[in-house]
Amino acid sequence: MHNFHRRRPSLQASKALDLKHLRSAVAAADCGSFRQAAEMLRSQQSSLSRRISEIEHHLGIAIFERGSGGVRPTRAGRSVLRLARTIVEEFDSLIATARSVQNSETGRLSVGFCTSLSAGNLQGSLLEFKRRFPQIELATAERSRARLAAALRNGVLDVLIVTGSLPLSDAESLLLWSERVLVAFPQDHPLSSREPVYWTDLRGQTVLLSHYDPGKEFEDLLVSKLVSPEDRPKIERHDVSRGIIKSLISMRAGISLVLESDMGANFAGLTYRELRDGTGPSRFDFSAYWRADNQNPALAAFLQLLSERYSSPPLGH
Repeated sequence: MHNFHRRRPSLQASKALDLKHLRSAVAAADCGSFRQAAEMLRSQQSSLSRRISEIEHHLGIAIFERGSGGVRPTRAGRSVLRLARTIVEEFDSLIATARSVQNSETGRLSVGFCTSLSAGNLQGSLLEFKRRFPQIELATAERSRARLAAALRNGVLDVLIVTGSLPLSDAESLLLWSERVLVAFPQDHPLSSREPVYWTDLRGQTVLLSHYDPGKEFEDLLVSKLVSPEDRPKIERHDVSRGIIKSLISMRAGISLVLESDMGANFAGLTYRELRDGTGPSRFDFSAYWRADNQNPALAAFLQLLSERYSSPPLGH
């Protein structure tokens, strides 16, 4: 066990640490495992573990708690990781901007989103676009809604596929599809005998939500469905990715709300049920947003594909 008490950040930290260190730490936080993070970054686990130990040494704090079930950020680590993620995202934006200038605009499309790409309509739309236009480079970016909106405004991203509405006065939009809201819990949970599960069934439960999108939207929906506070479950907000939320569910720390597309990312031991009220299933609408002055021909081709696939209003409209 490392002892970081009473250590001050090394004066050499700014020289010794680089982007690889930050990427390693962010990946470990997202995956909850050094092994999975190393696989995602196509790196050796020993190299990734060493880089994270170097960060902790130079900063003088423990960023992660290590355990048999994986790793999770410490309280101090969460603050460091939040900034590390911002630095990595901004650097990636810089590279994307340079590439868009270097490449002819006809040959590249950058798509931003903040929900799962593991299955469903978003994955299907991108796969169809690649099939139709194999010569066009397709770049994707998963970020918070605020960062997606900023990236669209400054031209780093061509189009956003997100739930709900965005406060973008100079953007065009197209309503696409809707996805059902589901509740996820361990297979042997008492709610597993109910199908569907009603919002009122959540009373007395602990609902785990991510600070990342669409966690806030899930919370707003839950509050709107269960107006009386005594009818609501306990809500715990975690500064972790949706993947880590699933790990917490499997550890029986609580249940959570997910969208249909999240079911594509298989996680052993979890059960999903549709959430309903008296009017039927609850749904989130997805829309595309883009800048009206964006003349990228690849964007025009993608919007044409979307309008063909989703010409009729989403279910429930």
